[in-house]
Parts: sequence; C-alpha cells; structure tokens
Amino acid sequence: MRPLIHPYLVNGPGGDPALYLDFMFQRRAVLFDLGEINALSTRKLLRIEQVFVSHAHMDHFAGFDRLLRIHLGREKRIALYGPVEFIERVEHKLRGYTWNVIERYAGNLVLDVFEIGNGQRNAARFQSRTAFTREPLSTMPPGEVLFQDHEIRVRAAILDHQTSCLAFALEETTHINVWKSRLAERGYAVGPWLRQLKQAVVRGDPDESEFRIWWHDRTGRNEVSARLGELKQALLQIVPGQKIGYVVDTLYHERNAARIVELVRGADVLYIEAVFLDCDTGLAAHKYHLTARQAGQIAHAAGAKRIVPFHFSPRYAGREASLIAEAELAFSGTG
Repeated sequence: MRPLIHPYLVNGPGGDPALYLDFMFQRRAVLFDLGEINALSTRKLLRIEQVFVSHAHMDHFAGFDRLLRIHLGREKRIALYGPVEFIERVEHKLRGYTWNVIERYAGNLVLDVFEIGNGQRNAARFQSRTAFTREPLSTMPPGEVLFQDHEIRVRAAILDHQTSCLAFALEETTHINVWKSRLAERGYAVGPWLRQLKQAVVRGDPDESEFRIWWHDRTGRNEVSARLGELKQALLQIVPGQKIGYVVDTLYHERNAARIVELVRGADVLYIEAVFLDCDTGLAAHKYHLTARQAGQIAHAAGAKRIVPFHFSPRYAGREASLIAEAELAFSGTG
C-alpha cells in the first residue's frame, strides 16, 4: 500500500519538535508542534492547513512567528489547536506586533484557534484585515476529536507535564489504491478525475450516482461516465487508512501511560519522545519526561507497528544510538 501521508521530523530526533505530515498529490500538509521550522521551505509552509501544538513551551511553539510571517498578505486560513490557555498565548504573540498598515495587504490571513482542557473547549478567530483583533468563534463539540474531514481525523489526549500537554493521533479515514492495469484495460488515462473519484468514495456518495471521467491526450479532451459503484469495484482497492501517533513531554505514570496507549493503539508509526536513558530515570521524572525504555514499553503496550523515538536530551549528544537501541529493545518486549 502506497501511503497518502508522509511524515518526517523537521529537525531530526534531537532538534525542536515539529512533525511535518505531507499529503501526496495535494497541496496540503499538517504540522504537529511548532518548534523551530526554518528548515521548511516557503513552499512547504504554504501547504500547511492545520497545526496541532502539544503545549506552549518555547521549543514547541517558537516557530509561530515564521509561520505567521510567511503567510501574511496571502488569502489563507490556518487552524491551530492547543491545550488550555492556548488562545490567549496566540493572542499575546499577535499583539506583540504593530499592524497599522496590515489593511493594505492584498490577502486576508485567518487564524482559527482552538483549545481544550479543564473540561473546556474554546475557540477564537484572528484576521489580518482586522489587525488580528480577537473574534468569537463557535466552540468545538465535546469529545476527543479535534479535527475531522473526508480524509483524516485527529484525536488528542491530555497528558501531565506539570502543565497540560496534548498527545495526538492522526487517522486516515480510508486508504484507496488505484489498479493502474485496470485503467489501461478500460482505456482510461490518469488525471485529476481519479482524486475526485477517491473523494466521492470517501464521502460515501451513492453507488448508483453517475461519475464523469475525463482526461486530455494528443487527440484532445476525452470524456465518459459510469456508475460510481461500478468504478469502485473495477478500479479501486479500499483498505483501512494509516494511523500516526505523536507523543511528547509527559511524565511516566499509570494515568499518562494509559491515556497514551488508548490514543495511539495500533498506530502504524508512533513518534514518541525518548528524552533520557533508563539510567537517568530519576532525572526524567524530575523534568516530567519519558526515558527511552518507558517510551518503548508504552509503544509495545499500544501495539504500535513501528516506533520513532525522538526529542533526545542534549546530554546524550553523540550517544543517540543508545537512546534508539534502548527504546527499540523495550518496544520489542525484551527490554
């Protein structure tokens, strides 16, 4: 199965946390955490539609200014999600600048900001055309789902880092493969219609509905139509979508571990902090972080298929392999 979503750590396992999730064949990306993001090109930054921030410690939130600067003057909406008091922190960031000529910019940048915690779910909007004055916005519905559309769902769990810290799980609703050989058998060429076909299936459009197939070749424009159910059966392979987990900055105790396991259960890949070695468990507890061994044990309990340990402490510079090995050993169930 060729994955639709390609995640990678912007700054590697030792730099500021920022996980970029790139969507194939689309001008779309999602970002988990907003640490330093200078390594991302303008093109990649402009693809971002949703940003999920675990908490507002500097190494997880310092990239906000670059994200803002790149998008100023453009017609764009970005949704940002974070823990309790996140709206206030975004507002303070925005109020730190002078916006006396912002109304002359061509595009209107809209930031929709959502926060969860302490039994609350709040939302606010900030628009460049109003100098980022805070506006009320409908709150999110109750539950653990932060965002959902036809392609993905993002859920969160609130963890203890001596402050509220969010862990995330992104789930692809379904994954749809196209049988290229069957396209050729029917004389169809690839084109934008295939994405539209996939979207129709994900939306749950009726099988009896007519679907238009079109493409261009040397003879010009070609167009035919067929029933959606027929195309679905003949051309597509529909399988469960991938699941990606993201966990940072949490103390190891029974309640936190249980929340993580429930959130990321069965993840295809779990990005999880492994800040300290097991020999420094006391230091890890003092700083409210996981050890590599604890990270591996949680991933094993969750039944994750693959683990990517990261967010290493600088004290292990040059010894990163030890952190990875310790996490992998615990993940295998033998350590």
